[in-house]
Amino acid sequence: MGKCLYLECESGISGDMAVAALLDLGADEAVLRRAVDSLPVKGFSVRISRVKKAGLDACDFDVRLDDEYENHDHDMAWLYGEQGGHTHGHPEGHAHDEHGDGGHPCGGHVHRGMREILEIIEQADMTSRAKDMAVRIFTVLGEAEAKAHGTSLETVHFHEVGAVDSIVDILSAAVCIDNLGVTELIVPYLCEGQGSIRCQHGLLPVPVPAVANIVQAYGIPIRPTGIRGELVTPTGAAIVGALCTEWRLPESYRILAVGLGAGKREYERPGILRAMMIEPSRRSADTVYKLESNIDDCTGESLGYVMERLFAAGARDVHYTPVYMKKNRPGYQLNVVCDGAKAGELEQMIFQETTTIGIRRIRTERAVLEREGRTVATSFGDIDVKICSGPGVTKLYPEYESVAAICRRENLPFDRVYMTVRSECEAKLFSCPGEKQGR
Repeated sequence: MGKCLYLECESGISGDMAVAALLDLGADEAVLRRAVDSLPVKGFSVRISRVKKAGLDACDFDVRLDDEYENHDHDMAWLYGEQGGHTHGHPEGHAHDEHGDGGHPCGGHVHRGMREILEIIEQADMTSRAKDMAVRIFTVLGEAEAKAHGTSLETVHFHEVGAVDSIVDILSAAVCIDNLGVTELIVPYLCEGQGSIRCQHGLLPVPVPAVANIVQAYGIPIRPTGIRGELVTPTGAAIVGALCTEWRLPESYRILAVGLGAGKREYERPGILRAMMIEPSRRSADTVYKLESNIDDCTGESLGYVMERLFAAGARDVHYTPVYMKKNRPGYQLNVVCDGAKAGELEQMIFQETTTIGIRRIRTERAVLEREGRTVATSFGDIDVKICSGPGVTKLYPEYESVAAICRRENLPFDRVYMTVRSECEAKLFSCPGEKQGR
C-alpha cells in the first residue's frame, strides 16, 4: 500500500530542508549515501547531523562544497545587506542566484544543461521510480528557469539547476521519497516572504522569477508571511510542483510519523520544514475538477490520442459526448475528471493536443465509496477483484483483465466466467465472519 506524505511549509521549503525532514521521517540514510556516492559529480561532501531550531531537535542535511565551488548561499549579510553593488569580500560569481538551498553559479562555472543532468541521473545508483521523480523535478525547475531567461528547456544551460548542491538536493529528495514508499503528497500552501534578494544579476523580487513561474504553472497556493526574505526556493518549489498530488488535507487523519528538517538561514520565523506521514480517515466525499471543452474540428485519431495522454498524466476519468454545435455541426464534448493539483497540467495538454481554444473548469464535490483491491482464489484460479464499501453498502467487482484472461485461456464466454467468479468471491469474502473482519 502507498503512503501519504503531508509537508507543512509554514517556514517555506528548500531542497536541503526537504531532504532533512524526509530523513528524520525515517528514510534510510544508507540508501541515500549510496546514491549520492554514485553520482559522477565532484566538489562536495554530505553531512547529516542534529541541530536545534527554536529549541526543537531537527535533522540537518548539509551539502558542503569545496572552496572552488562555494556559493556563500547562507551569508545573510550578503543576501540581504546593503545592496550597493559591493561583494562583502565574496569573489565575483559566488552570489546567490535565485536559490536558497543551492542552485547557484557554483560548480567552477560549469553550466549543465538538461542533457547533462539526465546523464547524471542515469548513472546514479537509484531505483527507476526515484530516477523518474528526479527527472520530473529537474524538468519543472528547468522549464521555470528557461521561461525566466527567455529560452527553451532543450537549449538552456542553467547554472541554477546544474549546480552541485542543487543536483545533490534534488536526487536526494527523490531517493528519500521513493525509499519511504510515498505515493501521495499533500501541500496545502507555501509560506513565502517578501522584499528582494541579491543574485549575480542584481536584485530580484521575492518570490524570485523561477518560483513565481513554478507556482503559476502548477497552481500552487502561496501564503504571504510579511517576513523580509526568501522562504521558498526554486528547488523547493520544483519538488512540490513535480510531486504534489493534492492541495487539500483530508477532513480528518491520523499522524503515523513526524520528521523535522532544518533550514540554514535565520529569520524571525524558525526555519523548519515539518513532514508527516498521515493516514486519511475513511470518507464518503471528496472534491474533484471537471474540465469541459466542445470540439468540432479535430480528427478521431487526435481525440483518441489525447485520451490516452490524459489518462497517463493522472486524469481520473476521460470521456467524449456527441453534441451538435453552432451551425448544426456535429462535434464532441471532451470531459475530464481530475484532482485540483492536476487541472493546470491537463488543461495545457488539451490545448496542445486538440483544436480547442477554451476549457471550462468546474469544481465539484462527489460522493465516493472506499475502494480496496484483493486477489481471491476461485475455481478458475486467482482473480483480482475491487471491493467498494461505505455506510450500509458493500459491493464486489471482478477486474476486467482478470476475467478476460480466464476467458481467453479456457475459451469461455465472458458473462459466464464473470458471474461465476463474482459469486464465488462474494461467498468467500462476505459469508465468513472471520474473512470480513480480517478485511
